Amino acid sequence: MAVDNQRSDLGTIIKSLLKERSLSMRKLSTLTGIDTATISRIVNGKQQAKPDHLQQFANHLQVPLARLLKAAGFEVELESANTRTDMHSSIDTIQEVLASSNFFDHSFTTEMVKAELAKYEIYALTVEGRRIIQEDFFAKVDQVSGAGPFIEQLRDMYEQYSKADASDEIRAVLGSALLYFILSADIIPDYIFPIGYVDDAIAVQLVLNRLVEMQKEQQS
Repeated sequence: MAVDNQRSDLGTIIKSLLKERSLSMRKLSTLTGIDTATISRIVNGKQQAKPDHLQQFANHLQVPLARLLKAAGFEVELESANTRTDMHSSIDTIQEVLASSNFFDHSFTTEMVKAELAKYEIYALTVEGRRIIQEDFFAKVDQVSGAGPFIEQLRDMYEQYSKADASDEIRAVLGSALLYFILSADIIPDYIFPIGYVDDAIAVQLVLNRLVEMQKEQQS
């Protein structure tokens, strides 16, 4: 019964948002890439929404993802402005938390982060991309008040990116992580605590793994 009520809550919210934005389910389907029939089943409480469904709804209906997650029955703890924890800095700790999450789809999120990094690799070599990295990196570090391995790895990446003798290939890979961090293109918004920090962690780890692979290729 509780699950049915939760689905009903989500359906009510989506219907209200569609009405406010003068959108039909068919139009939402076009925007999100989610089949119209699937949207209808979710809205009418006949199908449980997946996290990626909710992320797409949040993006295109311009509503906080946390609101939809809560309405769909997922446990979401909102981070207060003054909360500080090692979750900001430890990739391993963040990923351990994810292992116990009942709504996090690791493979889905990793693929989305890879896609974003691929876009940023190209942008990192442009004049505008370099300007953003050089001018905004440390401001972003101050903004998140980060310290520890997570931020230290990003600092190291910034130093390597800034080296005059860094190749374009290396600079593109490093720059992708830096731009992801700076521009806050979060697949999972930071206000979903602590899950919200994991896509940044995944981005850093993917880039570190990529750099190791590139080094091995150069040595072979």
